[in-house]
Amino acid sequence: MKILIIEDEKNVRNELRQLLEHAFYEVSVIETFEQVTAQITACVPDLVLLDLNLPGQDGQVICRELRQVSTVPVIFLTSDNNVLTELDCILMGGDDFITKPYTPSLLLARIQAVLKRTIQKNESFELTHKELTLNISTYKVHFNGIEAELTKTEFKLLHYLFQRKEEVIPRMDIIVYLWDNDVFIDDNALSVNMTRLRNKLENLGLTDFIQTKRGVGYKI
Repeated sequence: MKILIIEDEKNVRNELRQLLEHAFYEVSVIETFEQVTAQITACVPDLVLLDLNLPGQDGQVICRELRQVSTVPVIFLTSDNNVLTELDCILMGGDDFITKPYTPSLLLARIQAVLKRTIQKNESFELTHKELTLNISTYKVHFNGIEAELTKTEFKLLHYLFQRKEEVIPRMDIIVYLWDNDVFIDDNALSVNMTRLRNKLENLGLTDFIQTKRGVGYKI
């Protein structure tokens, strides 16, 4: 799932990006605030986090313009906790409203709830590559009518490979994505999780789905 952050405060933007990436989301950001609606539609996100007060821009106006061309869910972020402001944001087409400073766990829960509602409207969200289907909402993989459930780390690993399919991804890129890079992680931890994931795929009938490029990394 791709989340687009539209926030002018660099520190807040970076905090949001780190929080969302650690929660498995693919993250994009907008740092220039001209023709924002066009930038949003070009990005094709699954959800937009939109700051209400941008330099020279009104988040409510952006949302209203976006609603003319897209149904992508929008969550407003603002330090304004006025109930009338919240009402205006919802009336302009917003799906939710979060006041800053936000509680990370609450923000993630709100994002998950909005995405869940969107997924239910459009059925379950799935990614497919080489006939293997990864279901984002259930953490399950399907192949030839057989399914397997993944652990949190296995899901995050396979989801990252799907995001960069056809690329050879260096081991260190994967380690940094899966675990905080300021915490030492034994390189063997990736090998163990990769082996477990491969075993589950082989039990589905998929062999060599994840290729090892010796001395470099992995590719699907």
